[in-house]
Amino acid sequence: MNRVRFRILLLLLSVFLSVNAATKQEVRAAWITSAYGLDWPRTRATDRASMLKQQQELIRLLDMLQAANFNTVLFQARTRGDVFYNSSIEPYSALLAGRCGKSPGYDPLAFAIEECHKRGMECHAWIVAIPLGSARHVRSLGKQSVTLRHKKLCVSYRNESFLNPGNPGTKVYLMSLVREMVEKYDLDGVHFDYLRYPERAPKFPDRTEYKKYGKGRTVNQWRRDNLTEIVRYLYHEVKKIKPWVKVSTSPVGKFNDTSRYSSRGWNAYNTVYQDVQGWMKEGIQDQIYPMMYFRDQHFYPFALDWKENSNQRHVIPGLGIYFLDPKEGNWRLDEVKRQINFIRNHELQGTAFYRTYYLEKNTQGLYESLCTEFFDTPAIPPAMPWLDRKAPSAPEGLKAELTGNNSVRLQWGKAADNDERNAPKYIVYASQKYPVDTTDPKNILAVNVRETEFYYMPVCPWMMKLHFAVTAVDRYGNEGEAVMTSLEF
Repeated sequence: MNRVRFRILLLLLSVFLSVNAATKQEVRAAWITSAYGLDWPRTRATDRASMLKQQQELIRLLDMLQAANFNTVLFQARTRGDVFYNSSIEPYSALLAGRCGKSPGYDPLAFAIEECHKRGMECHAWIVAIPLGSARHVRSLGKQSVTLRHKKLCVSYRNESFLNPGNPGTKVYLMSLVREMVEKYDLDGVHFDYLRYPERAPKFPDRTEYKKYGKGRTVNQWRRDNLTEIVRYLYHEVKKIKPWVKVSTSPVGKFNDTSRYSSRGWNAYNTVYQDVQGWMKEGIQDQIYPMMYFRDQHFYPFALDWKENSNQRHVIPGLGIYFLDPKEGNWRLDEVKRQINFIRNHELQGTAFYRTYYLEKNTQGLYESLCTEFFDTPAIPPAMPWLDRKAPSAPEGLKAELTGNNSVRLQWGKAADNDERNAPKYIVYASQKYPVDTTDPKNILAVNVRETEFYYMPVCPWMMKLHFAVTAVDRYGNEGEAVMTSLEF
């Protein structure tokens, strides 16, 4: 047996021998796609009744994710030159209220953040960066289109418009959008999609910029450097505003050919000029969500390649669960299960699912499997020690009181953090044993609680847990020491 075949066998064997062990720290993310209304919104908000219906559609999706113990929502806040928040720079998407620039009667991004936080989930603003859409879409934006307001930043290629990564003004324009979001909203992260050149675009119209800024580099290297400079600028500018806000991208799923496996001409480094491993090495990413919509030897070796070159940053493979649909690829559910097991066994930092629609429809039983096999206990996103290592203090004075409706009221004093802007959240634990083991995710009752009070009500009175613990966790993911108490009758 040759070495290549032997390595593939070892990789697949490690997947089949996996155990779905619960883990306390991992990212469990879903992309909520607003482009074309693929996941949301389905209703146009033309009056108060339809506005409330639009909001309820989003609430139903978030309730579903919460019930399956998801902890991260990637909410699409910018599609192609139009947005899903109250912006002074770009217009509201026509998908919200039926007409470009028309307000739906509320701020969707603010609403999404508030509803995610109510459910203990992080909300990241998902931003489509470089593409601006087809000629028809650009015309629909009218005078509000960036192609008219900032003509020098934009180019046309194959009947589509793009921001030009070779123009230094592009990074400044993108940051104006990001600054507006980060300063105005209580975001947990900003997530960049399509931060790349169009695929297989050697004739992309940037010759003028290359002559001016190339400085002896090859066109390919210059284009990679352009994207790297945009990523670098966005990362550092976000950290100046709110250093805890996570900065991530969703690159093409294969970085490059590995020493043993070919990417078959579809990779981040050569096809779309994304030097993602260089970004992680430089420390200008907190997380990456590579779009690993592949299987077998096209998935496992390339997932390991991301892990081995991560510089300890979070690698959260994006799984193409739309392939479970018979119309898309008719994958078997076992394909996705094996990928989740592989991710856990090789200690990558979590999984992301594209799209939420296929979770909502429980395609081939995926959602049910997540609830009962993989995400049956809560989890918290892993910490970011490269940004901050100091955990908040323990909460003070935890009290447990049995109320009249067979629930337990827990109260505690606020924890303190070295950064006054970084108000800690709380994780609540319960157990039949004392001391409460806070390393066991089975003991978690709730994550990211923002108040200093929590009500615990068991499904059955005779299952009441008697011992409780509360810890504080900061926005970098650092969890402090626990305060504990027991219920007294």
